[in-house]
Amino acid sequence: MFQGVFTAMITPFRDGQVDYDRLTEHVRFQIEGGVDGLVPVGTTGESPTLAHDEHRKVIEHVVTAAKKIADEVGRKVQVIAGTGSNSTVEATQLTQYAAQVGADGALMVNPYYNKPTQEGLYRHFMTVADAVDIPIVLYNIPGRTSITMTPATVARLNEHKNIVTIKEATGQMDIASEILSICDIHVLSGDDSLTLPLMSLGGRGVISVLSNLVPDKVKAMVDMARQGKFAVASQMHKDLFGLCKAMFIETNPIPIKAAMAMVGRDTGEVRLPLCEIDPANKAILERALRAKGVL
Repeated sequence: MFQGVFTAMITPFRDGQVDYDRLTEHVRFQIEGGVDGLVPVGTTGESPTLAHDEHRKVIEHVVTAAKKIADEVGRKVQVIAGTGSNSTVEATQLTQYAAQVGADGALMVNPYYNKPTQEGLYRHFMTVADAVDIPIVLYNIPGRTSITMTPATVARLNEHKNIVTIKEATGQMDIASEILSICDIHVLSGDDSLTLPLMSLGGRGVISVLSNLVPDKVKAMVDMARQGKFAVASQMHKDLFGLCKAMFIETNPIPIKAAMAMVGRDTGEVRLPLCEIDPANKAILERALRAKGVL
């Protein structure tokens, strides 16, 4: 269902408000850069600080803009809307809304803060999956949620017809390997620096932070891997590795927004409790961009 490069999109802000004109520009930049899909209002999109009405409006705006621009350039681009929550009721409502406005799928993070058991995780995702008719992408990221969905739970959930993909961001290749060995769910990397290693195990692509900045480069590497040209993809991976690490010199999306501001593609604004990048880290980020010819 979902393969290739999907950009975990930033949410542009200007003077504290969502900048919808810049959001449209960013959708166009991504589509013209060749990505296979867009993922609005995930972690990189600062979903925790968007009001509920903003969250819905950003999803609808990206779906509408992506369809229009993709039609103009003669391409098919999928939109996977971020609809996760630590409230099952809220996650269900957001996912139903995403389906209603035409999203192709929903990205659902493990419930955070309340730390459910594996059985609780299973019931949470199954409840949403039973309530909607839209493909669901599970999102396993213990660094943000304080819990890890086990491969056994992933396999149980994959028995549901709507649960088709997982964004694997545990950073543990053993977990990804076990998931791939016990069920047929599609696995997308949730870490840019691990995309190629994961694809060598059978992963289908990436939900990428870095592609906000260099969509064409991330797409080229993933395409080489999908074609089995791992020697070429390996060289591309090595070339991008420094940028991958620089994007996480501080909490995501602070560095990617700072980088995009440097190249004139965003204001760099983030919402509290996130704040602007530390000057020393900004200098490191700038050097990384210059070293790779991005700036």
